Parts: sequence; structure tokens; C-alpha cells
Amino acid sequence: MTVEIIVSLCVVVVCISPLIILGIVQYNSKNPVGFWAGQEPHKAAEISDIRAYNHKHGIMWITYGIGFIGCFATGYFFGEDWGLIAAVLSGIEVFGGLVGMVAYHNALEKRYWLENGQK
Repeated sequence: MTVEIIVSLCVVVVCISPLIILGIVQYNSKNPVGFWAGQEPHKAAEISDIRAYNHKHGIMWITYGIGFIGCFATGYFFGEDWGLIAAVLSGIEVFGGLVGMVAYHNALEKRYWLENGQK
């Protein structure tokens, strides 16, 4: 294993583990979770099924983190010839993943959010 791979692996672990940990925490949360930084999460009375809402948000973050690990694995296991492909996959994961997460969050909001707060 070369120094570049070891440093890259350290960067991946340091940068991606918070996403996976956030997903695990959200998955196991008893209270409704938030998505946007700085915005208060909904109150429990405003969500129709808190457990399903939190599980889906948690799985979303875990999947996002695993996607980055997959990009790293592509570059590592297939060698330098696939390095450019791994970089492109990472770019797609960053931008496409964020757009997908925002769209999925909005779909979850429509599905589980009760506008009048009555279940």
C-alpha cells in the first residue's frame, strides 16, 4: 500500500464517517430529525409517522456516505487506470447525491408532514 492510498483512506474515513454516523443517529432517533442546517426539526405532532420519517432520513445519509466509499473503492481496487472514473463518480456522487437528497427530503416532507398538526 502506497503513501497516497493510506492518506486517501484517512481522508475518506475522516470525511465520510460523520455522514454515516449522522445517518445512524437519525435512524435511531425518537424525535423528528432535521435536514437543513440551522432549521429546527418539526415537532412530533407535525409528523404522521416519526419512526418511518427518521428511518428514511437515516438511510438516506448512510447511503450517501456508502456511495463515497464506493467511489474510493473503485479507484483503489481497479488501480490508476480507473482513477479518472473514480473522480468522475465522486463528482456525480457529490452533486447528484445532494440534489437527490434534497428531492427525497422534500418527498418525505410531503408524505409525513401534517400541516395542521393533527394525526
